[in-house]
Amino acid sequence: MGEPVTGGRYAHPLTDRYASAEMQSIFSPAHRYACWRRLWLALAESQRELGLEISEEALSQMRVAVERPIDLTRADEYEQRFRHDVMAHVHLFGDDAPAAQAILHLGATSAFIVDNADIILQREALLLVRARLVRCVSALAAFARVHRDVVTLGWTHFQPAQPTTVGKRATLWIQDFLLDLEEIAFRLDTLRFRGARGTTGTQASFLELFEGDHAKVDRLDLLVGKRAGFTEIYGVSGQTSPRKVDAALGATLAGVAISASKMGHDLRLLSHLREVEEPFEEQQVGSSAMPYKRNPMRAERICALSRHVIVLAQDPAHTAATQWLERSLDDSANRRLSIPDQYLTLDGTLVLVENVATGLEVNRSTIRRNLDEQLPFMASEAVLMHAVRRGGDRQQLHEKMRRHSLEAARRTKEDGVTSDLLERITGDPSFGLTAAELEELVDPRRFAGRAPEQVDQFLENWVEPALARHNDGTTVQVGAPEVRV
Repeated sequence: MGEPVTGGRYAHPLTDRYASAEMQSIFSPAHRYACWRRLWLALAESQRELGLEISEEALSQMRVAVERPIDLTRADEYEQRFRHDVMAHVHLFGDDAPAAQAILHLGATSAFIVDNADIILQREALLLVRARLVRCVSALAAFARVHRDVVTLGWTHFQPAQPTTVGKRATLWIQDFLLDLEEIAFRLDTLRFRGARGTTGTQASFLELFEGDHAKVDRLDLLVGKRAGFTEIYGVSGQTSPRKVDAALGATLAGVAISASKMGHDLRLLSHLREVEEPFEEQQVGSSAMPYKRNPMRAERICALSRHVIVLAQDPAHTAATQWLERSLDDSANRRLSIPDQYLTLDGTLVLVENVATGLEVNRSTIRRNLDEQLPFMASEAVLMHAVRRGGDRQQLHEKMRRHSLEAARRTKEDGVTSDLLERITGDPSFGLTAAELEELVDPRRFAGRAPEQVDQFLENWVEPALARHNDGTTVQVGAPEVRV
């Protein structure tokens, strides 16, 4: 086979193309292992506070080591030797804080480090997802406000239906995302710490350390959790944190992806109609073979990435459903893959959603042309009622309208001509309508109902309060999204 070529190792598309630097940083080895060290420090500080003989020098060296970069090469060497990632980092931390070497990981099991760290990382990642979602909602709200009264054909079954407005359609996307924000808020409010529970969750090792003092064992749980930034701890555990939590968080992420996919699919349809289109850069190529094409690449990618998030939600669900008794290890490799990938993929999805939402192009002439083609048929009932109020026979007029409509539709489909239904009606004395009167009856604004007012009310009563709630200083600050090919 010869020597491997440069770049011969697999590069993950999530890190190379889609996920932001902020989300990649959260799940980076450096950040994860620094989190492990902070947990070991929190455990040691809490144990000393409760009376265990741990020197201040040991804690001081740990605090210094926590702030230093971790030598990942040495960590890998230790892991190759021990075949155990947590023990590799126990030894490496001991090298960097030798005074603490004898008390590191005292009474703890690997799940104390790995599971508590995963909860912390998922909380950080979920906060970033929330921040991105807030930006998406804000961008779509601005779009809805500008286009609140731009009347456009409604579509049911992808067939022409009663008109709505471009802004009203955007509020449907926003409402889905607002429901996601509510779900995320609930998950953040109810996310708890696993705590210091020992090998099978019985806290036997800590009870031994504190010579049978149950109160100190309970206090240890709370102190470590507080130092990690949690006020609540799950009531009981086996060796691991409840895998149900991963499943619930995965379902929440999938919910956001569902909303994004719905918006993406709508934009793909609207792009086909050439009514609303995503941003298209000056030198962007739509097709390598067909130079004229302007494909909805970003909306398609939103759908593709969303699908992956939705499918990935099955991983933590199956993991939670198949755990044995106090624990089994078939969860470990799966969680390494599925949990970061869910957040990284959704992050890339929302980067695209914001990018698209801030640059949507509304082609009003095309919208009006499509609307004009269908409005005469949709206005037939209004025309019928108007003519009846002037003394016409409803049944006779209905039959005439039916025949005019079918013939106009036939000529449009078979001969490729513009619908002449309005001309047929004004030319039929049975209806008694002038061209000016008929034009007023088919004014698009008559058929969009309260859509503009609904946009105003929705933005005022729902969107603005939601944005205010999530911009209260607790939302992670993120910059404008960078979209890569």
